[in-house]
Amino acid sequence: MSDAETPAPLAVQARGLSKRYEEGRIVALDQLDLDVRTGEFVAICGPSGCGKTTLLNLIAAIDRPDTGRLTVAGRSLADLRGVQVDRFRSAVVGLVFQLHNLLPSLSILENVQVPMLASNHRRGSNVERARHLLDRVGLLDRAAARPPVLSGGERQRVAIARALANDPQILLADEPTGALDSKSGDRLLELLGEVREASRTTLIVVTHDPHIADRAERVVEMLDGRVVN
Repeated sequence: MSDAETPAPLAVQARGLSKRYEEGRIVALDQLDLDVRTGEFVAICGPSGCGKTTLLNLIAAIDRPDTGRLTVAGRSLADLRGVQVDRFRSAVVGLVFQLHNLLPSLSILENVQVPMLASNHRRGSNVERARHLLDRVGLLDRAAARPPVLSGGERQRVAIARALANDPQILLADEPTGALDSKSGDRLLELLGEVREASRTTLIVVTHDPHIADRAERVVEMLDGRVVN
């Protein structure tokens, strides 16, 4: 096989992942297997309650599986403990939530800097990078504004800038267009595509939006806690 045909290394490898809640009564994931390659754009689709968000939370080390093995960016997440989890999440993963999760009392410039607090960068360099990221998402002129005065599309662009704060290897987005009108959603998709192309970031998006599925390189269908396609 030539170099051009050699597959990219795996960004995510899940084997036999299971996760239950409420003392085992609710099955979120059931022996799920999944591979995502570095630089790939994958859309994860399926009905509400099928385990999509749970899967993102496991990849981001926000939660742990009950059983199974999960390797992200070459690291076995089962081996991470305490501060190692925070360092992994800060260095490897960027998160974009459907409802933004911005801090309303901070300016958007300050919101973008929040993930950088876990890094060892000087405050001055944090401010400079935050301004660069806001410029990248077209909101530098609103740097002093606070989230409540922004539109939904603008808040989601700030959320993307914040997710990119530490130059993550993997960008995870949970229903990023779910609360947006079609025009704002299209702009957001263009922005995510630009980010991925510029840095070859692995992009994993949980969505019900057919526009995202159309743009993704691969669509992963989930049902009842498993990959079914």
